[in-house]
Amino acid sequence: MNNNFTIKTSNAFVEHFLIEPYKNGTLDGLSFAVKDNIDIKGYKTSYGSKPWKDMHAKAVYNALCIDQILNCGAKCIGKTIADEFTYSLEGESYFFGTPLNPKAPDHVPGGSSSGSASAVACGLVDFSIGTDSAGSIRVPASLCGIWGMRPSLHRISEAGVLPFMPSVSTVGAFSNNIYTLEKVMRVLLRSENKEKRSIKNIYLLNDAFLIADASVRKAIESSILHLNDREGISLIPIKLSEIVGDHIDLNICNSKALRVLQTAEFSNTVGGWIETVNPELGPGFTASYNNVKNFDRTDLNEALFLCEKFYSKIKNFINDSDLFLFPTTPTVAPRKGALNNHETVLDFYDRTMAITSFAGIGRLPEISIPITSVNKIPVGLSIAAGQYQDEFLLSASRDLFGNITA
Repeated sequence: MNNNFTIKTSNAFVEHFLIEPYKNGTLDGLSFAVKDNIDIKGYKTSYGSKPWKDMHAKAVYNALCIDQILNCGAKCIGKTIADEFTYSLEGESYFFGTPLNPKAPDHVPGGSSSGSASAVACGLVDFSIGTDSAGSIRVPASLCGIWGMRPSLHRISEAGVLPFMPSVSTVGAFSNNIYTLEKVMRVLLRSENKEKRSIKNIYLLNDAFLIADASVRKAIESSILHLNDREGISLIPIKLSEIVGDHIDLNICNSKALRVLQTAEFSNTVGGWIETVNPELGPGFTASYNNVKNFDRTDLNEALFLCEKFYSKIKNFINDSDLFLFPTTPTVAPRKGALNNHETVLDFYDRTMAITSFAGIGRLPEISIPITSVNKIPVGLSIAAGQYQDEFLLSASRDLFGNITA
């Protein structure tokens, strides 16, 4: 691990402590940190909000996913900063500050698992645990130049994880290499599947490539040229409309499905508490929360049916030996403070969530790989597999890109 950064200089942690492993296991000798929307026994969970932390009691139990890890030999060294109520992809916290993006210090780390990504990127832990609904693992992994995995929906227990967007949310992990990431994810997935399956088709998701900045698109295309030389693998460009029909693209997948679902579910999971308590809110979150308060719930059914259509069409399209490949995010990490402009914020969120909505609505496992950079700022490449094909995705990522370390 990199020793050039400290807990303090990273600003990745809400609290620093040590919990020794309960037993020996496959994670012996590894250290990890935990996003602060996940319960640790004896500590308050902030949910990225100081008022929430002040008004709630200490956790009585660890989240189940944390006990899984402690029972396999890893030690926990603390809880990491999360964006306010995990409702952000930026990584700039009003209450706790902005965790360091060590590979681009003047740029945001991405959120909402900002501190978890920073702790890994700074070399302070071997891996970290985060959560992902609309990109909260994948986006900071891409912007900080590390590995990050969002698994298939509900493969990992969320008992002890504060609810955000139940229909899409999942626990996942970050690491600096695929080998550690695979060890951790196999523990969390309760996986004994050692099947070695050959990759057949890799579908290049054209919508995502076209949404991305030209510089990001070019950098990724150059970094995957070697895949053309892999015998037995077909690289096939494809549009989302060829999968789901009706001239539907990723922008519709986001604006008419994922974002509507996110807004509706957040009003149920957190909105009621906010309306009852009237806590202090950060300005960035306040702007987002206004959309929640103004949401017309009579529009919900159309979005729910569309979500189910996307899921069913994608599930029926992809075979067990196939992969999707696309840029994780459409841009490199924005500069700190750059997202204060309304138009800039909308552009970042609209394009980023258009891409992240694909695996979110499809309930797919996705891994972001630190594939390349633009002007020395990290660029992530995502690989997604069919639902419940997490082990195949891990082995395929190791096979194709196992030489890449952050």
